[in-house]
Amino acid sequence: MEALSVMEEMLKQLEVKKVDAKTYSPLALAYMGDAVYEIIIRTMIVSRANQQVNKYHKKASSYVKAESQAKMIIKLEPYLTEEEEAVYKRGRNAKSYTSAKNASIIDYRMATGFEALVGYLYLKNDWKRLMELLHIGLFEQ
Repeated sequence: MEALSVMEEMLKQLEVKKVDAKTYSPLALAYMGDAVYEIIIRTMIVSRANQQVNKYHKKASSYVKAESQAKMIIKLEPYLTEEEEAVYKRGRNAKSYTSAKNASIIDYRMATGFEALVGYLYLKNDWKRLMELLHIGLFEQ
């Protein structure tokens, strides 16, 4: 199975219907984006070395914490399309009833916006754009 066909295979095999990402609330997009970003980061980390799980967890946590996601979206903002920026801002400005344990409210809101963008691109099945943005955020100076 090719990496770019994971979504199509899931839709087919699990009888999941395609959705219109534009119709979802920003917090629903962030909920999805949180899981998608986590699996991408875990895949990246595990593929680099076979090591103890607690080391994986520590490394993954450094990427997925709100502070890191806030820094990532700041780095990505110049590269976002108008549509992507609007999704990010909807997520950032959404009224959430939860808060991060170890993050400022500003970082938490920015991270929620970042996760909403990830969820949006995932639900649109736009893997190419998602990977392009994550590559910029993770690896480019």
